[in-house]
Amino acid sequence: MNIDVHMLNKSTNYIASLAKGLRVIEVFGAEHPRLSITDAANATGLDRATARRILLTLHTEGYVDYDGKFFTLTPRALRLGVSALTSLPLSQIVQPWLDQLSEQIGQSCSVALRDEGEIVYIARAAQKRVMSIGLMPGSRLPAANTSMGRVLLAAETSEEISRILEASDLSPRTHFSATDPSKILTLIETARTDGYAVIDQEVEIGLRSIAVPLYDGHGRVVAALNTGMAATHENPDTLVDLYLPKLLKVQESLRRLIP
Repeated sequence: MNIDVHMLNKSTNYIASLAKGLRVIEVFGAEHPRLSITDAANATGLDRATARRILLTLHTEGYVDYDGKFFTLTPRALRLGVSALTSLPLSQIVQPWLDQLSEQIGQSCSVALRDEGEIVYIARAAQKRVMSIGLMPGSRLPAANTSMGRVLLAAETSEEISRILEASDLSPRTHFSATDPSKILTLIETARTDGYAVIDQEVEIGLRSIAVPLYDGHGRVVAALNTGMAATHENPDTLVDLYLPKLLKVQESLRRLIP
């Protein structure tokens, strides 16, 4: 049975308070692990009283801790997302390959999907920590300024990429970040031609990464694979010589395994 979302929103089947509560939960993340009532209200556009009731309800139900000023997610909140992530066959398929690749090259490796203008990590094998924020399955970063985001966007048409960029927050994370949509579009098209993308300190100072797309058995781009490392070499193109062949080898192996 097909359900008209617009009709659903107007009907008694739509629970507005639940929708608002989900908006508050989504605000928590690697960059915002702690939220005050004011923080939650500002981030969601809800009034402060509503944000307060939602956070206190989540606290009562055991989904957030509260120290009198800040709220933080509890392990119980992971049930809301981990069950969905672990039900994805893709995360189970790629994890052993990530572990092996990470051990082989001595760098952290990740696989992510794209959700509109963001990438969502679904699997990760970490070595030494090179980012100030901890990344894990469920973490999100902007697609426009990440290596995985660019190879995932490269699978779309130029028109669709432009639509996504127009709806995205292109605020610079560092002074290296590309912010002009036309420039980002050119970089994405280069990634499409090259078959990989290299990012030099656009997400965080001192961090570089290289990513390749992952294909299913039908040749469709379904995810992206990357490795990230400290920016110790003067030329970021050294990443291509050092890591691209190994990423491509995993890419080809997974192509035979991803349905």
